[in-house]
Amino acid sequence: MIKFLDLQKINLQYKTELSEAFERVLQSGWFIMGKELELFENEFAAYCGSKYCIGVANGLDALILILEGYKEMGLMKDGDEIIVPSNTYIASIIAISKAGLKPVLCEPRLDTYLLNPELIEAKITSRTKAILPVHLYGQLCDMDSINSIAKKHGLKVIEDSAQSHGAVYTNGNKSGNLGDASGFSFYPGKNLGALGDAGAITTNDEELTKTIKALRNYGSNVKYHNLYKGINSRLDELQAALLSVKLKYLDKEISYRQVVAKVYLNEINNDKIITPTVTAREGHVWHLFTVRVKDRKHFQEYLTVNNIQTVIHYPVPPHKQPAYKEFNNLHLPLSEQIHEEIISLPISPIIPDNEIKHIIETVNNY
Repeated sequence: MIKFLDLQKINLQYKTELSEAFERVLQSGWFIMGKELELFENEFAAYCGSKYCIGVANGLDALILILEGYKEMGLMKDGDEIIVPSNTYIASIIAISKAGLKPVLCEPRLDTYLLNPELIEAKITSRTKAILPVHLYGQLCDMDSINSIAKKHGLKVIEDSAQSHGAVYTNGNKSGNLGDASGFSFYPGKNLGALGDAGAITTNDEELTKTIKALRNYGSNVKYHNLYKGINSRLDELQAALLSVKLKYLDKEISYRQVVAKVYLNEINNDKIITPTVTAREGHVWHLFTVRVKDRKHFQEYLTVNNIQTVIHYPVPPHKQPAYKEFNNLHLPLSEQIHEEIISLPISPIIPDNEIKHIIETVNNY
């Protein structure tokens, strides 16, 4: 069976350096909020081109803390509205709800699966405070259009960069430095994945950085002195040290993913299969290679019989989930179509040529 993603094999490439990082943290005796975290925050900020990086426990917390930070700064309040794509992973929407704000769902473009800027302004009201574009599957949203709309209406732009580590926009800026703030996930399966849960926030806003650094640590900058009703969401020393190792190889791994994706795009040739539309191929980091097919269940079973493991990202749209009963009556046809037809083929920084060839031949013979 061709694995969808072989995390063991990916991480074992760096076994020696990861083991050395573990030993360094173990010998230090310091496991929370220490030198390893500071080093990784500085490295990742430099990588993204942002002034600041704040390490947190996971990607969901990253988005929640950005929104909570703006609330503490007096820029948002309970009940304010945040525009978010309707076909994203539900975490993008949960973050808004958990921060006491209201998600306003906006349909994507069907060709790229990314937030459609042409539909945003119709969603803006007097309560709107931010746009939250999601760089889904590793491709960057149309940030020029989104930032232009935000500037016109005085809105914040908060990137969900959980799937787009290292993606470069047309102006040379990277994901994480294309809006006012950005939330990253380092879940193990991400292009930059930890060996457990981890996340980070990048921004150029000094006040927001200071506020979030307190919020992630029980609302405290000084031990036992609490400015805010914060939470415990800290990127620990071990995960920070492991991420520092893997960050060195991220661009190399992205380059390989781009090669694999190019082969898929050039050689998959089946009228039943809709391959991804790429708006800026050099900027797509291919966290996922998704295709659309009408009879997805049959297609997935066919691939399984042919020893190809696939994953559906994501089978049920957020507005049809029990968690969001208030949205269950919404009819969002493009999102519903995407969630009914989308399926992800194996792609990784270590997938060998013979497996790529088998996948292409099998898909073409469907």
